[in-house]
Order: sequence, then structure tokens, then C-alpha cells
Amino acid sequence: MSHVSIREYDAKKMLAHALSRYSDGRVAYDGRVALVTPHKDISACAVEHGWIMSERLAIKPDMVFGKRGKHGLILLKASFEEAKQWIQEKSNKAITVSNLSGTLTHFLIEPFIPHEAEYYVAIKGTREGDTIYFSEGGGVAIEDHWDRVIEMRIGILDDSSAQDIARKLPKGAHSELIAAFVNALFRFYVDYNFAFLEINPFTIVDDKIIPLDVVAKLDSTANFESGELWGNIEFPPSFGKNFLHEEEYIKSLDEKTGASLKLTVLNPQGRLWTLVAGGGASVIYADTISDAGYGKEMANYGEYSGNPSTEETYEYAKTVLGLMVKNPKKGKALIIGGGIANFTDVAQTFVGIIRAMREYAQKLGELDVRVYVRRGGPNYEEGLKNMKQLGKEIGVPMEVYGPELHMTEIVHKAIQNLP
Repeated sequence: MSHVSIREYDAKKMLAHALSRYSDGRVAYDGRVALVTPHKDISACAVEHGWIMSERLAIKPDMVFGKRGKHGLILLKASFEEAKQWIQEKSNKAITVSNLSGTLTHFLIEPFIPHEAEYYVAIKGTREGDTIYFSEGGGVAIEDHWDRVIEMRIGILDDSSAQDIARKLPKGAHSELIAAFVNALFRFYVDYNFAFLEINPFTIVDDKIIPLDVVAKLDSTANFESGELWGNIEFPPSFGKNFLHEEEYIKSLDEKTGASLKLTVLNPQGRLWTLVAGGGASVIYADTISDAGYGKEMANYGEYSGNPSTEETYEYAKTVLGLMVKNPKKGKALIIGGGIANFTDVAQTFVGIIRAMREYAQKLGELDVRVYVRRGGPNYEEGLKNMKQLGKEIGVPMEVYGPELHMTEIVHKAIQNLP
């Protein structure tokens, strides 16, 4: 749940900023990329980037889906006018990719790079550590020749040096440059808290590494640690996803507040709904539900944090509850959880949640909803007392706990009591 895709444009801008530093100047990438959006056409991009008018171009959609070449969605060696016409033809046109349908709104523009050799490199995180994948035969057929891919596993506590990585790579032309690049890429991957990073392919021209196609996912829970490195990055929606009105509403609230309000509806028919305080807690609850084998019952994913006001918490809770009662299926569970807050006034945020629950009391009762609460932090005793009183007042079964209960235990309690 915490691994979020980013645009190729952003990944390449990050690479351009970091590669020279992580390779002690041995590897440099100029990061000549531009992004066409609904609010910025190719002509506006050309004003900022003169090379768009003077060089041959490569253009492709930048909307976090793959196989663009196989779907005829890459234009190569194009002039400015050819690129402009192609983008106009493709923009806002409905297409289907891997059974997902959507419209094209964002396009990546780069200089066209004539080349011969294509290489593959990827880094993927697991619970045990990270794995680096490398092949001298990159490109669209990499999956058909996976037996040629070298794997280098690096444990969480391993301190792999550039020499360690170089020893595992094949020797040949540009081997020192490639080793320096892969080592710098791994340092970049770790410091920026990527969950997945794939460059397929990259090439070498005039002794310079050039990434031609990049796929990247960040660990969104690491924003507190790496957010400054990421900059003002946008996490785009998955291609083909149409936002619900309720999701759009919470997004609009989030944009207006200094707090954080996030909501994604996973399964409107699901029986496990959550009102979770904190991004880290939301990941823990989602993982716990999935690990218990109830991932398909998880209705929503999101969080409220950053000490939101009572009104903001009320609007957030009201929106989630409204979604919950839309489906007449009975026997749902609502988990109101979180860790132990440092600054957020628990009682104050609960005022907003309690107000929303009062409004939906009748529906909650009709649908046999059971509520499970676990919270700690400033004024949590008062907040829990008010929650218990609410349960008695509206007649909805409610179990209320403080920090004495492990934060994931209410997930198991909720699952055990599902009909």
C-alpha cells in the first residue's frame, strides 16, 4: 500500500540531480526532459527548453503504465511540428492498456538518442533487503531473456561497496563506467527511499550513461525522511482509475489544509472500513488486514494526520461513513485506530468523528456495524471516554481501547467478529 508510482519525468529529474553526487562526478546525466500536461502544451515547454525546437525528439505518455512501445505510444526521431501534431492526436483520446481504459493527458518529451547497445538495471526491495538486477541485453525483450540477468542480493545490514558491486558485474567495454553507475544508482535508491527502480534500457553515448526508459516507485511512508529530496512531487493516480466524488472531495480538503487528509476507496462492497490517524498507522493496518487474508474485504485506505481541526476531521469521517452505508450489505466493521500521537489532540479529533457518527447512527445500526477504537496520545483518556459514551447513546456495538492494547489487535478483533 505504501509503494506509489511516480512519473518518469520526476524519476529522471531526480537522477539528473543525484547521479553526479553519488558517483563522485564519474557519472553525469543532463536530465533534458519536459512534461506536457493539460495546463502546459509543447509550445510552452519549448519556451523553457530550447532543444525542443532544435533537436529530434522522443515522445511518450507519462502516466505510470508500461508497454508503451507495444501499444504504439512512442514517437521517435520527431521534429517539433511532428511531435506537436502527435500529442494533439493522442491527447484526451480514450485508450485501453492491459484491460485498463483511460485518456492520455501527460506526455514526456526528450531528445532522441541514436544508439546501439542497450543495458538493463533494476533494484527491488524485499523484507530481507534489496536485489540489483543487471543485463547487457536490455530492451523490450528482457523478460524473454531473463536467464541472462545477473542478480545481486544485498541484505539490510550489508555495507556493499562499489568494489563489491563491480566484482559481480560482467567485464567488458565500459565495465568501469557501468559499475560506477550501478553503485551510484543503488546509493540513490537507498537515500531517496525507492521501493522499486528500473531503467530499461539505458545506453552509453560518448562515455555518458543515458537512461532511456525509467519506472520508479517510492515508499510514501518515508516522506518524513526523504521528502526534501523528492521535492514538490506529484503521486499520479493509476492509469484508468476514475476518482469517486468522495475521493475528489477529500483531495480538495487536503489541498486547503496544513494537515493531511487522504482517502482511496479500494472496494466499496468491502466489510472492513477504517478511520486511521497517521500515514504510518494506515500502512500498518492495511498490511495487518492483508496478512490476515482479508485484503479483499478492505474497503478503503487513507489517513488523517497533522493535527486536523475538528471540522476537518468531521468532514473526513462523514465522507468515509457515507461511503460505508451506501452498500446495504450488513455486518461491517469500522476500525478507528492509530498509534500514540505526539501532538494531535485525540479528544479534539474525536469530537469531529463523534459528530459524524451521530449523524449516521441510524444507518450504522441498520447495517449491524461494529466499531473498534484504539488510540493514544494527548487527551486520549477524554477522547476514549467520549467514544464509550457515544456507543451507549446510539446503541452501536463498540469496543474502545487505549495504548494498553497493541495497535493491530483491534484488526484481529474486528475480523473475528465479522459474520
